[in-house]
Amino acid sequence: MLDFYGIKLASPLMLGTAQYPSPATLQTAFARSGAEVATVSLRREAGGGQAFWDIIRGLGVHILPNTAGCYSAREAVTTAQMARELFETNWIKLEVIGHADTLQPDPFGLLEAAKTLVADGFDVFPYTTEDQVLAARLLDVGCRVLMPWGAPIGSGLGLNNRYGLRTLRAAFPDVPMVIDAGLGLPSHAADAMEMGFDAVLLNTAVAQAGDPAGMAQAFALAVQAGAMAHAAGPMSPRDMATPSTPVIGKAWL
Repeated sequence: MLDFYGIKLASPLMLGTAQYPSPATLQTAFARSGAEVATVSLRREAGGGQAFWDIIRGLGVHILPNTAGCYSAREAVTTAQMARELFETNWIKLEVIGHADTLQPDPFGLLEAAKTLVADGFDVFPYTTEDQVLAARLLDVGCRVLMPWGAPIGSGLGLNNRYGLRTLRAAFPDVPMVIDAGLGLPSHAADAMEMGFDAVLLNTAVAQAGDPAGMAQAFALAVQAGAMAHAAGPMSPRDMATPSTPVIGKAWL
């Protein structure tokens, strides 16, 4: 069982709630995925009104509000406080964007906002890069989960910096980590789980698929396979071929 701030989850798959073609498709995708966490952007989904919030609550999953669209620590903190009042949860996925094109996190604003929110009693899930120094600082201010990006949000590129992600995972082996953003295929999610990450969070790859519910189920199977492979101890890559059949007992002619 996964443990995020004392909440235990059976599924390592988390899904966003934006961009689905219809509320019914959203509901079916969540049912097929087995996901137990739904992320919701207070800023970008506010136009949905009470009907949208009723749909989200009806999913029967843990709500992880996020501060998507915030470009300053002050803006993110205010959004988080509004989200806590609306959803009655201390969980917050903290996004402080620093670059409009890549949507890369602003490390300085992220750290400032994280420190403020932790002091205010929030359970912060910071959307960050694979930078080990920033990760250490976020942990120092009280974050107990890290959410490094795989690639820019909505890009579908997968794991752009495998070396950086591997070293981050190795540097903090006991910290729950969720690969967040940039995953486009179930194989990307399996890859992240095989590397030892605890969960993945995605939205666009499912919501904009030709069959969102089918893609949600495909990701569910992929994260399960990746987690099982990591637990089983995968072989290490080799530079040379190694025969699977021993030469002992081979006939010499």
